[in-house]
Amino acid sequence: MAFHTPGGGEVQLLAYQKHLPALGVNVELMDPWNPRFLDHDLVHFFSCVGGSIHLCNFVKRLGLPLVISSSLWITEDTRHLYPVDEIRGQLSLADRIITNSEMESDTLSRVLDIARDRFASVYNGVDAVFSERPPASLFREHFGLAGEFVLNVGNIEARKNQLVLAQAMRSLPDHKLVLIGHVRDPDYLVQTVAAGLPGQVIYLGPLPHDSELLRSAYQACATFCLPSTLETPGLAALEAAVQGCSLVITEVGSTREYFGAAARYVVPQDPTSVQQGLSQALQSRARGVPAGLDAAAFLQTYAWSQVTRKLKEIYASVL
Repeated sequence: MAFHTPGGGEVQLLAYQKHLPALGVNVELMDPWNPRFLDHDLVHFFSCVGGSIHLCNFVKRLGLPLVISSSLWITEDTRHLYPVDEIRGQLSLADRIITNSEMESDTLSRVLDIARDRFASVYNGVDAVFSERPPASLFREHFGLAGEFVLNVGNIEARKNQLVLAQAMRSLPDHKLVLIGHVRDPDYLVQTVAAGLPGQVIYLGPLPHDSELLRSAYQACATFCLPSTLETPGLAALEAAVQGCSLVITEVGSTREYFGAAARYVVPQDPTSVQQGLSQALQSRARGVPAGLDAAAFLQTYAWSQVTRKLKEIYASVL
């Protein structure tokens, strides 16, 4: 189901597969028709969706080391929204639990009452292709877009919070809102388009992750906005940062651990907060104020080829 409308988690999984072999780690995606578990040294399982515990139990019964990427942000205030006992049971099977930040490790350890030393953080990464900056005109001409616009890249669903973003955009009538991503909730897309001013919200569909058009979209936008209900921190925000965009992003999750003072943080449930963040970013751009982040240094820290070194060390530790 995840790869029907792939998002950041699926990009992360495939990035690990792509970059780990350069570090001497052979990676195979599991073939459900011919899994060959015992031909491998360990199993890395992604996600905590309901029912995951059964496959994880099976792996442990085979005697294989198990690493789980949780990709999860639960707090004391939101734990009632999740099957906490099942998630705790699944993660307790892992020889190591991989999170996307130290903040995520701290929070999950506390909320799920799992020892902190069971967790290890591996930062989300960026593909080196995002260091290339094609002209903004490429995107504008391809889609026939003129004028200033705010860019949002992500699956269209309630967690990405495009509806509140569209509501906030009503106070910026001179700007369009451009949405790029797979639709996970068609009704939500209809509501989002209706929430903006007439003709203000433009949905362009998904673009391939390595598409030159996607990089050109980052170059063309007035600012990038990802006001999700939570992010750990969101691959699109990392890509936008490397592309030199000004960032308006959610305060919920581990975004501050990645971006520090280089982003404007908003309360995702509050359209006024989102509107204020956008206005400040647009005003700074109009004054010629730089985005506030060293894109080259940022890429050097968060390139997939770099962050997967930590993953290799974790694999070695459980073996």
